[in-house]
Amino acid sequence: MIGLGRMGGNMTERLLRAGHSVIAYDRSPDAIAVAAKSGATAAHSLDEVVAALATPRVVWIMVPAGQPVDDTIAALSKGMTRGDVIIDGGNSNFHDSMRRGAELAQRGLSFIDAGTSGGVWGLENGYCLMVGGDKDAVSLCAPIFTSLAPPNGFAHVGPVGAGHYVKMVHNGVEYGMLQAYAEGYEILHASSEFSLDLHQIAAVWNQGSVVRSWLNELAEQAFARDGNLDALKGYVDDSGEGRWTVQEAIDLNVPAPVITLSLLMRLRSRQPDSFGAKVIAALRNEFGGHAVKNA
Repeated sequence: MIGLGRMGGNMTERLLRAGHSVIAYDRSPDAIAVAAKSGATAAHSLDEVVAALATPRVVWIMVPAGQPVDDTIAALSKGMTRGDVIIDGGNSNFHDSMRRGAELAQRGLSFIDAGTSGGVWGLENGYCLMVGGDKDAVSLCAPIFTSLAPPNGFAHVGPVGAGHYVKMVHNGVEYGMLQAYAEGYEILHASSEFSLDLHQIAAVWNQGSVVRSWLNELAEQAFARDGNLDALKGYVDDSGEGRWTVQEAIDLNVPAPVITLSLLMRLRSRQPDSFGAKVIAALRNEFGGHAVKNA
């Protein structure tokens, strides 16, 4: 396991609990020490990882998308031999995964893109795995996937690239769901007629309601800790999958207004005072004499 952050570290722990032998590496010595304390074999370089594994080697990387993935694959693959497998469980762009798979195949190495969902709860609940790759490589790695996933939580969805493609759209759907909950709870919070307990409402919605979900269970927990979320700043980041989903929808001529607008609202959250809103206010004042608020 390469990359022992919030996901990789917990995945290592879950694999160890299932009886797998894991070689663990991270740039942070502290992260390596934590994995070793749980029973993993510590490695202090990528070369050590390759040397410690018996063939056919299986290496799972959990590093940020983009150049870090390419750099890690390049460093690993130089010491790997025909029949070895590299799994990318991060949120890589599916186009990059297809390219990486083709490049490694020319050297007799297999590449699997494993879209991974479950967050910090995956250690106990298991990870939903959407896997792309050739049949033989996926079959070889199936014991890993079944140990990480809950029952029926692992699917081989297609060839290389398909796993990250399905995970991309999964995250686009997540954007829309999060935005819907955000808007609903904001309306409740803003009510001038009623003083509403958002924790109470989230809790009752989780009992038989058509909008009950794991996300709403997490909302219930969040409101239990901080009923008005006073400790949080309304800044919402994105890691790329929503943008890629919107671009794919455009390329396929598929209307996806909910996902698209949820992405745009994340961008808006990063503007403490939107210049575009200032323009609208100024124009309304110009054409209609509508009141404006001074900064």
